[in-house]
Amino acid sequence: MRVSLSRRSFLSAAAATSALPMLPRMARAASPLTMQAAWINDAEFAGYFLAMDQGYYAAEGLDLTYLSGGPDVIPESTIVAGRADLALTTPDTTVKAITDQGAKFKIIGAQYQKNPIGIVSLKKAPITSPAEMVGKTIAVPPVNTISVEAVLAANGIDRASVNIVPYAYDPTPLIKGEIDASLDFTTNVPYSIAQAGEEATSFLLYDFGYTIYNDTVVVTEDVLAAKRKELVAWLRASRKGWDENFIDPAAWPPKWSETHFAGTGRTIENEVYFNTAQKPLMVADGGIFAMSEEGIAANIEALSKVGIKATRDMFDTTLLEEI
Repeated sequence: MRVSLSRRSFLSAAAATSALPMLPRMARAASPLTMQAAWINDAEFAGYFLAMDQGYYAAEGLDLTYLSGGPDVIPESTIVAGRADLALTTPDTTVKAITDQGAKFKIIGAQYQKNPIGIVSLKKAPITSPAEMVGKTIAVPPVNTISVEAVLAANGIDRASVNIVPYAYDPTPLIKGEIDASLDFTTNVPYSIAQAGEEATSFLLYDFGYTIYNDTVVVTEDVLAAKRKELVAWLRASRKGWDENFIDPAAWPPKWSETHFAGTGRTIENEVYFNTAQKPLMVADGGIFAMSEEGIAANIEALSKVGIKATRDMFDTTLLEEI
């Protein structure tokens, strides 16, 4: 899905010739910028939807194209191919691309200060810590296997003691008792489980040593050099959108039932739950997208536990200083 904003039409030269002295100076053309989201349209991206609809990107001189994600979308591939200027992704996959494939990436912001992914189980058979995962079957999306392995390593748990099976972002197997738990966004899937008549419990991997950001804003070094001004403008407009969204997390999702959220198969009540639950994981003293030195150090340490060698220079905080 592509959402193109503030496309400007210009008067033809012939029609404008006689009227030109009476018209205000024509606005400069907006700078095109394309962002790749990490998942399908849901409350995870509410701040960007609000900023688009309220004209915050246009006010910053940007002509933004928004690309939704999904299970088959690899955000880093989109920016490598030049189809997007920036992407929302995770530090583990980004750093691995840098170290293993020589990708020229920079992380310039972090949407989630605390990663919302966690282990979700049913309250009637709760799993409340990594230690309780031993001997259990945990469904994990393949892209997140490394995250689970990291939290097991951080807690001294043998990877072989946990039966990890593929997960297709559907809580049905958990509800039916076919698995003991799944890895998913704790901000969202508990609501889906409640709708099916069960009560869920969960814990964040972040709280057990996997202290990494999520939905980090990633660009290539070439784009950073060529479009620094536009990236700062995007960060500024996006922060404004998120700040307004969190004034009342229940206010905006209903407005998008026929637009951004159309066709997702989820209720607006679900999106309100999601939007409310994610607020404490995103708000930071330095503002939305902030990356403190302590936070960066925690990311580097957590990744090192699974052999991912992140370094401080992979995180560029200088754009945040210009917002």
